[in-house]
Amino acid sequence: MTNHERYQRAFSTLHPSRQWNMEGTEMKQTRKRYLPRVAVVCAAVMLVLALAATAYAADLGGIQRTIQIWVHGDQTDAVLNVEAGEYSLTYTDENGVEHEQYGGGKAYDLFGRERDVTEEEIREQLDMPDVEYREDGSVWVYYHNQKIEITDKFDDDGVCYVKVSDGGKTYYVTVKYENGHSISENKFVSPKLFN
Repeated sequence: MTNHERYQRAFSTLHPSRQWNMEGTEMKQTRKRYLPRVAVVCAAVMLVLALAATAYAADLGGIQRTIQIWVHGDQTDAVLNVEAGEYSLTYTDENGVEHEQYGGGKAYDLFGRERDVTEEEIREQLDMPDVEYREDGSVWVYYHNQKIEITDKFDDDGVCYVKVSDGGKTYYVTVKYENGHSISENKFVSPKLFN
């Protein structure tokens, strides 16, 4: 008789209880149910991470957002792309014409160190009043939903002062005809500073 047969004969009289056998079966079924769920969750997380990495790579690490801006008294959607202190802004006007605007630059901290302007500073600049000289000779000041024609408001020195307010912010705009303009939150600026 071989060892295998001896073990078989010795243990053939032992049978597991019905309760123990059921617990083992239930445990196997439980594992089978949760394994596919875990795999699906892991796959979903990996897909989200892959899409986020693709979006970041497509933007080359810059900050690109769709924002709301005021253009000539009308609020419109624009795409703002900020990278290393420089920005590009693309929007479509009410006539369906696409416009692009570029800007940005450097700023200085209290210690005189140069740094790139931030997205917040760029958005603040885009939200300031604007002056437009039209082809028909008229001059307009725009601030949010306000459109103010100032063509006939220039004094003998070619200077016009306009105060605009919206949402608790007040700006004092000093316009020297065809020689620039200045915007202040405190008071009108002397036109002598324009020369």
